[in-house]
Amino acid sequence: MAEHNELGKLGEELAVEFLQKSGYDILETNWVFQKAEIDIIAQKENILAVVEVKTRSNIDFGLPQDFVKPSKIQLLVKAVNEYVISNDLDVEIRFDIIAIHKEGKNYKIEHIDDAFYHF
Repeated sequence: MAEHNELGKLGEELAVEFLQKSGYDILETNWVFQKAEIDIIAQKENILAVVEVKTRSNIDFGLPQDFVKPSKIQLLVKAVNEYVISNDLDVEIRFDIIAIHKEGKNYKIEHIDDAFYHF
């Protein structure tokens, strides 16, 4: 597996652990609908969090969250709409980003709620 794929997988595992420790139930990981893949679908109370995980080995070229493009956002919206309809859910939907980057030997994790409103 390519190094960036391994880093991405590690980032998603760290994000799942982080969300669970924060009281979220993980409903799905790597959920696919058509051309869209949602990294994590998690729920806490009546909020369905659609989580895009961005992991970088360093931030020399920008913060991880800077790499979520409008086309990706459109795909996520379409995919979560299908997920909510197929699972007959009555929840509030929120789009989050978990940005992870390496600092020394550790990883820094930042959870950005309602991330798409911050751009």
